[in-house]
Formats: sequence, C-alpha cells, structure tokens
Amino acid sequence: MTIFNILTGELDVPPDPADPPGFACSARRVGPVIGAERMGMSVYELPTGQAICPYHFEWSDEEWLFVLAGRPTLRTPEGEQVLEAGDIVCFPQGPAGAHFVRNHGEETARVAILSTKSGIGLAEYPDSDKVGVWANGTHYMLRRSEHLDYWEGER
Repeated sequence: MTIFNILTGELDVPPDPADPPGFACSARRVGPVIGAERMGMSVYELPTGQAICPYHFEWSDEEWLFVLAGRPTLRTPEGEQVLEAGDIVCFPQGPAGAHFVRNHGEETARVAILSTKSGIGLAEYPDSDKVGVWANGTHYMLRRSEHLDYWEGER
C-alpha cells in the first residue's frame, strides 16, 4: 500500500497561470497516488486571497472538506464562516451543498477535499449561471439559463 501524508505531502500541481486572479492554489490529487478508485481526494494550499474554485455544488457527488492548516473562509447557502485546523464540513449533493473556499487569513491554508466518484460528474455554478459536465474524459461547461426544449434540433 502507498502512503501519502495529507499534512506534509508534496503538492505537484502548481497554480495555473491561465486561471483568473484569486484562484492561484497548488494541489495534489491523492486518490491516484494511493490507488483509490471509488473515492477521490485532493489536497490544496491556498495563499492569502486565493480560492480553490468558484461557488458551486455537485449533483452527482458528496464532498467533505478537511481543514489541515490555516483559517480559510467557507461560503455556503447559510453565509460565510471562518474555519480552523481540524474542522470538517460535509457538502451534500444538490443546492444545499453549495460551497466556496477562500483564504482570507494571513498564513497559507491547507485543506483536503474528499469526494465520492461517480462515473459522470455534474456541477452547477449559481453565481455564474453555468453547469459543468464531466464524463469519460470529456468536459462541457454550459450556460444554465439557456434551457432548450427536449425536441430542439430534432424536427
């Protein structure tokens, strides 16, 4: 069995320079490292002022957030709160599980997100009116408000 230390393990994905300001964090996908197939985990380090990804919720998976270091701010449908090392939060499937994690603290925050792994990923981004679909290596980001009739383009 392979061991990865979520507190001190090296992160191998640097911030992507193509990402917009405010989303510069380093990461490590732990699942592939330890041989996981049915669960996924990523560890992130967030410098001051940086976030993991936009406010969203998953239709297809449950996620858990573990705060490993620092004091990140969590936004949910209930509002914002500052978390601290040792805190764990569950984001259930659907709108009640919407979340956004940003580090407003002075020290770098380190968090882990654990997730179930469905064959098809479906996430909704309420602030930007988008839906993301991930299936078999294909990714679509679609505008949520442009609803089509089921038979659109078929007649």
